[in-house]
Order: sequence, then C-alpha cells, then structure tokens
Amino acid sequence: MKGIVFTEFLEMVEAEFGLETVDNIIEKSDLPSEGIYTSVGTYEFNEMVSLITGLSEEVDLPAGDLIYAFGLYLFTSLGKAHPEVIQSYTSPLALIYSIEDHIHVHVKKLYPDAELPTFKILEKTDTSISMIYSSSRGLYRLAHGLMEKAFEHFNGKADISYQLLSEDGTEVKFDIVQHG
Repeated sequence: MKGIVFTEFLEMVEAEFGLETVDNIIEKSDLPSEGIYTSVGTYEFNEMVSLITGLSEEVDLPAGDLIYAFGLYLFTSLGKAHPEVIQSYTSPLALIYSIEDHIHVHVKKLYPDAELPTFKILEKTDTSISMIYSSSRGLYRLAHGLMEKAFEHFNGKADISYQLLSEDGTEVKFDIVQHG
C-alpha cells in the first residue's frame, strides 16, 4: 500500500484525535516500519489494518466507521494535492463514473504499482449509477466516504446505498441516486 495513504491516515488521526492517539496506536501496533512512512514508500497492507484496529480500540469506535471517516478526509486531501483531477468534472456523478477510465489511470501514472479497486458500472442514468466495487482489501467503506465527499464537494445530495456481495466486503454493489 502506498505510503501517502499511511501519511494521510495518520494526519487524519492527529487532526481528529490528537498526536497522543497517533503515538499510542503506532506503539501498540508493532509495525515493521515502526510507523515511519514516506509518501512515496510502499508498505504492507497489514500495517494499515493494525493502525485501524489500534485506533478503533483507542477511541472505541467501529473500524468501519473510521475507514468511512478516512474516505471523507482523503477526498479533501487528494483534491488539494491534485486539484486538476477534480476540476475536470462538473458533477459528482461524472467524477464517480470516470473512476476507472480517468482517475485510476491518473493514479497509476503517479504510482505504477498501486493496487486499486475496480468499479464495474452496471447502469448509469443522468441521476444515478449502480456499480460493483471489487478489491481484495475490502475497503468499500473508504470508497463510500470518498463518494459522499464528492457530492459534498459539488454541493450535491445523493442517497448512496451498498450491498455486500461477499461477506468480507471484497465485492460490494453500490447504488447512487442523486437528488435536488
């Protein structure tokens, strides 16, 4: 997993829960990297699992809720780092519809060895999208947070629902209906 995800996660933890919490979860997690990340480095996904699990225990919130919150946070920080990507869209549905064909292509140029989820569009209208999220990492709640924040960014509103197609969250159907 790319180091930028780790650094952004720890920045979110510090902003939301304080530096002491960051130190506590790094200490308790027994990480091979010792919690020292660079944005260009690559680290084991298990380290992220350890950090999320540690944070969940530290702040007594479900891991899924924390992953979702990270998705919300990540959209904003990625938008600041790469505003040109978001600025090329006029609506959240257009941005979400272009994840595979544009956004992930852009990410692969920056991080050629990044392991990205796939999004298979099942149906698209002017006000809705149905798609299948697939990832061995099962971070569908992160994707959900990113989608929610996309609507907020464009001052839009939507109902975003999901259905687990596999129990471990590695395959999830998302249905998005924009309104207002």
